[in-house]
Amino acid sequence: MSTPNKNVKSAARSGRSLVILAVILLGLILTTFIQGASSIKLGLDLRGGTSVTLQPRASNDANQITSEAIDQAVSIIRQRVDSLGVAESEVTAQGSGTNRQIVISVPGDSGRRVVDLVGQTAELRFRQVLAESAGIATPTDTSTAATPVAGVTEELNARFAALDCSVAANLEGTGADSPADTIVSCSRDGGAKYILAPAEILGQQVSSAEAGYDPAQGLAWFVSLTFDGDGTRAFGALTSRVTSLSSPLNQVAIVLDGLVVSAPRINEPIPSGNAQITGSFSQVEAQDLANVLKYGALPLAFDRGEVQQISPTLGADQLSAGLLAGAIGLGLVMLYCLLYYRGLGLIVMGTLVIAAVLIYLLMLVLGESIGFTITLAGIAGIIVAVGITADSFVVYFERIRDEIREGRTLRSAVESGWTKARHTIIVADAVTIIAAILLYFFAVGGVRGFAFTLGLTTFVDLIVTFIFTKPIMTILARTKFFSSGHRFSGLSDKSSGVTRPTTSVEA
Repeated sequence: MSTPNKNVKSAARSGRSLVILAVILLGLILTTFIQGASSIKLGLDLRGGTSVTLQPRASNDANQITSEAIDQAVSIIRQRVDSLGVAESEVTAQGSGTNRQIVISVPGDSGRRVVDLVGQTAELRFRQVLAESAGIATPTDTSTAATPVAGVTEELNARFAALDCSVAANLEGTGADSPADTIVSCSRDGGAKYILAPAEILGQQVSSAEAGYDPAQGLAWFVSLTFDGDGTRAFGALTSRVTSLSSPLNQVAIVLDGLVVSAPRINEPIPSGNAQITGSFSQVEAQDLANVLKYGALPLAFDRGEVQQISPTLGADQLSAGLLAGAIGLGLVMLYCLLYYRGLGLIVMGTLVIAAVLIYLLMLVLGESIGFTITLAGIAGIIVAVGITADSFVVYFERIRDEIREGRTLRSAVESGWTKARHTIIVADAVTIIAAILLYFFAVGGVRGFAFTLGLTTFVDLIVTFIFTKPIMTILARTKFFSSGHRFSGLSDKSSGVTRPTTSVEA
């Protein structure tokens, strides 16, 4: 038998658990208001989206259009698109031979950002600056032309003088610059032009890239790079060599896809293997640049094709019919719980309602914060997880009945039954969550959406079971309706299978 003090402590803990649940719900509601989230974002098959076609072209003689190069580009582009959030995107190669194209489909109308993100070849070079001037074209016989230095030919000086960075075509960036060549290039904003020495550090020597901001500079955004072993040594040697040189030879240009992002002066050697790319980035620009550098350079350059809106693959009538079928199925589950568990069925319904509210609020928040979209595969994951939630009820309620059959009071049975049931619930949910995590990281497309919602809903089930179902059972066990074993409580002698001895009176 449990002691009164133990029951009082258990009731107090139950009250705190319900308060925690209320705080979580309130926090999620306030977050949705702050974000302005009013509806769940739907995926391609439910609301349509944007389709972008990229036509590959060889960036240089060494990078030709082959099936292997296309497949590698698809893999890198898929990683870049996925980095925008848990969106149900599709990246596929269509056609055959050298006519193959890459088609990217994303939910909603964010196609323009996708084009900007995946269209970059992300060919990153670090080059010493040999000459610098304003980004306008100048006659070759004036003093504004480059002063000849080692490695700069008359032909290159003439090209440098004639380069006009105010022309839009010169600011598109080609990504076709050979690392071994001395080149002329414009800055990204067209305000300056440069003669640049052969590249000494390449993008493939970058081991990680992260976006950050500097509060001291008015929250100016930048991209922080970390080089691998070879890149660290090369960068240290480059910065050590140019430190003592005069301007502009003491500058190192950071070149992305043929354009100079920034060309800082090097004041001291940098042996640490870390560098920053600055250049008046917005937050989105810095994050996108970090993403394209993080997943590597594309093996091919791409001509940006037309951006088209695509219709949902699932009609509105079919969607309504599917949702109606789901609602009917959930209603039948609740009806069965009421018929079988009676009063306990109300706890089942309350838990499912709380879980549904939490899932809905989480989807609103995730939709605004990481671009989460729900698709049919995601809905399937939620439906499967509902079955897991029902299993948690069965395990706990049946353990309570077992304890009652052993002669315990309801208050004692609720506590001892929970002690025995929670291990089973945790293990069962943990197995599902682990499976969902593995499926998410090793799958692509719609399967990832299924895995994400399955894992998320199962986690919510675990939380709700601990901070709602168990606490509410502890509180209800103190009421007369349940503690007396009312025939509609679901805990009567008949429902629990309790056999009580009968007595007979003889005359």
